[in-house]
Amino acid sequence: MTGHVQSIDPAHTILFICDMQEKFRQHIYGGDHVVGTVVKLLKVAKLFQFPVLATEQNPKSLGPTSQEILTQFKELGPLLLGVIPKTRFSMVTDEVLQVLKEHEHNIKNVVLCGVESHICVVQSTIDLVNTGYNVHVIGDGVSSCNKEEVPIAFDRIRQVGGVITSSESLIYQLLDDATNPLFKAAAGIVREEKDATRERFQALF
Repeated sequence: MTGHVQSIDPAHTILFICDMQEKFRQHIYGGDHVVGTVVKLLKVAKLFQFPVLATEQNPKSLGPTSQEILTQFKELGPLLLGVIPKTRFSMVTDEVLQVLKEHEHNIKNVVLCGVESHICVVQSTIDLVNTGYNVHVIGDGVSSCNKEEVPIAFDRIRQVGGVITSSESLIYQLLDDATNPLFKAAAGIVREEKDATRERFQALF
């Protein structure tokens, strides 16, 4: 798919967190590293003041989101639009669409992270692109039970019009300019996460 790729303006962006439940963690390749990246992204969302929406796959059976992420949710206040239970593999459920509709005048870009890359992340990307959103999947913020599934999922995401990026690249896209008043704080997140980010890339890729 070719065409103009939208910049990531924080005023028109939302973070989607797909099914980051503790019960999945031990089964996901690099599960701890994905959790770490999601926590990093939540700090970024709070800094740039864009909303966050999370889903949980069949939480009655599969349990809640990992505690580190839930702790960050508490810091978001009204930026957290909801933690929505689902049985669909795609995050784009009727309830999620209703939340997006309520913020339609603001949201153009979806930053997407979570599990599993080749199932819920791919299907969410397809539905979001078809609904008209620019989808930016965070490469160091997704994974699958089998690591070999991840590059296949990335190829599929690109085929349908999604963009694969990284958590650090996202930060600098959000900043856009070194004169941005948030530059110092954003650079602080990058610096604070530097070693962990390197370890995540080495482990996941």
